Amino acid sequence: MNRKKRIIVGMSGASGAPYALSVLEELLRQGHYVHLMVTEAAWRVLQEEHDWEIQKRERLFQERMGHLPGELVFHPLRDIGASIASGSFPVDAMVVVPCSMATMARIALGISSNLLERSADVMIKERRQLVVVPRETPLSSIHLENMLKLTNNGVMILPAMPGFYSRPETIEDMVRFVAGKILDQIGVEHQLYKRWKEEEL
Repeated sequence: MNRKKRIIVGMSGASGAPYALSVLEELLRQGHYVHLMVTEAAWRVLQEEHDWEIQKRERLFQERMGHLPGELVFHPLRDIGASIASGSFPVDAMVVVPCSMATMARIALGISSNLLERSADVMIKERRQLVVVPRETPLSSIHLENMLKLTNNGVMILPAMPGFYSRPETIEDMVRFVAGKILDQIGVEHQLYKRWKEEEL
């Protein structure tokens, strides 16, 4: 069984809320500690993609995931005095999923206008693992330059690109593939997708 990790998950306003929910559910199912932030635009995405009644805010996550054995700590986006805003607070990794181009740009420029961006800035300055999952197409040269800047600062850029060698049969299969790739990067074992030549492992 995995060592219990402390993971930060930030959801921003790009399409792709299913990826974030799949990552959250797997982390909590395994008993990890998750610190969650959701931007205003991400709440809108949850409404559009999952029909969530966003007036309930964090209660929605508790209703959906409160039965899982992990611990979910919800942080208001404006709480810049939260534990995860400080480099002295130990964290194993952070994932921004999905990551909008606006959020990526601010992280790349070191602009901390909210707790999500500040937490990402802390991960970079402390040389801790930060995984950014962009969901945009096509990409402009500005987007690509920001990705390169982040990569050069040790950030893992993991685009939401499902593979098809595992013969996915449902949308959920494709979502689980991307979620699994995210978990691979932060060292969390899982069985969300079938690996290439898995029988030879």
